Amino acid sequence: MFYKRITVLILNWNGKELLETFLPSVVNNSPQMLSEVIVADNGSTDDSLELLRTQFPTVGLITFEKNLGFAEGYNQAMRKITTPFAVLLNNDVEVTPGWLKPPLDILESNPDVACVQPKIRSYSKRRAFEYAGAAGGFMDRFGYPFCRGRIFDTLELDYGQYDRNIDLLWGSGACLFVRTAAYKKEGGLDESFFAHQEEIDFCWRLRCRGHRIVYTNASYVYHKGGGTLNVSNPHKTYLNFRNNLLMIYKNMPARQLGFVLFMRYLLDRIAAVQFFIKGNRDDARAILKAHREFRRIKANYRKARFANLRQTKLASIPEIMNKSLLWAYYVQRRTTFGTLGFINEILPKE
Repeated sequence: MFYKRITVLILNWNGKELLETFLPSVVNNSPQMLSEVIVADNGSTDDSLELLRTQFPTVGLITFEKNLGFAEGYNQAMRKITTPFAVLLNNDVEVTPGWLKPPLDILESNPDVACVQPKIRSYSKRRAFEYAGAAGGFMDRFGYPFCRGRIFDTLELDYGQYDRNIDLLWGSGACLFVRTAAYKKEGGLDESFFAHQEEIDFCWRLRCRGHRIVYTNASYVYHKGGGTLNVSNPHKTYLNFRNNLLMIYKNMPARQLGFVLFMRYLLDRIAAVQFFIKGNRDDARAILKAHREFRRIKANYRKARFANLRQTKLASIPEIMNKSLLWAYYVQRRTTFGTLGFINEILPKE
């Protein structure tokens, strides 16, 4: 009898065509002696459930009556997971042979590691890093996330420049290996976020509490993804800006919070003006709406903020860059991770 060590957990909502395309790679490259594959269905109204039952009989199924969103959907599903490790995997990710073992080895040999992210390349442009995660995530002093391999809309080709394993601030929710006990103990994803940036908030919380987030290049996957913010989807813009502000409020140390929120008030209005000038008026309004909503509901997150501060074990987090990404990118024209001068601060000395 084999002991299953990891659950590959895929959240699906009306993704029949994506499951047809991507699930075979997951099933074929996830050995049953090591792992179980489960799809958590978020109240799909297409033929996703019929497809799973008829064409993927070895895949486990968790069903919800309605779309709970990314965060609550995963939280509800994770409560049912009994393996010591799990992978939160988008339904539009193609995995590769041997993809499970390197992250598992890291988790099993390093009890202080809570999450591992593999290398994430673009499904459509196979040599390029993918927008959502690339080679691991960091953040600047004002709460703007960025990745090795992707800063804002600049995506790099992968020619091995980020093949060194490294500690991260956050790993992408497109493919995130997690220690099940740590996920449950530290509260999982913030369900009020619904979607967008919840994995950054989660990883930041873990990092503050002394857990490590790690990148490995020995495992890689291909993510179809949605790319950069779609100007035709103001709701996505709204959620990204609102959730980013909430994440900052929940996790930023008190000595920095006031200044950071003031700067974000100014910088996000500049972003709204730029959207407006380019003709994307709905996106401009979405940013302003995000700030209004943040001010309206901020008090609801005071308890979570104080809980995070009480449990913080690190006085400072080296994976947060102590300078402005906007200044480096737009003024100094440092458009790739390697040109930021940040790498020497976070790599361990050899």
